[in-house]
Amino acid sequence: MKIIIINGPNLNLLGKREPEIYGSKSFEDYFRELQLKFDNIELFYFQSNVEGELINKLHEVGFSYDGIILNAAAYTHTSVGLGDAIKGIQTPVIEVHISNIHAREKFRQHSFISPNANGVLFGFGLKGYDLAIQSFL
Repeated sequence: MKIIIINGPNLNLLGKREPEIYGSKSFEDYFRELQLKFDNIELFYFQSNVEGELINKLHEVGFSYDGIILNAAAYTHTSVGLGDAIKGIQTPVIEVHISNIHAREKFRQHSFISPNANGVLFGFGLKGYDLAIQSFL
């Protein structure tokens, strides 16, 4: 089984940025924990701050992987293009957010990803990625 985690803008700053919301662990450290826990799965990770690179990655893996876990971060609320990319691929996508987006600013409560995703997890912190992986098993 091949699963990729795709993270959007500013998630490269996890562990440094707003730890009261996002925690104090870097995603790279957490990803290593996931690889150890799910050692029977080929887990991959991609992060970009550039919307087009995220779309290109979805196109690249969207017909050959078994699952995509996408945290589009701020692009969740602004990118029709990402929503359309998910609609155009075959691989199932689980949308993940570290924080509870419905408990935050009004503009963060709308997602262009959710209508095209197979499921949505938010508010569980980094554990949301673990739960998303489990949903593919």
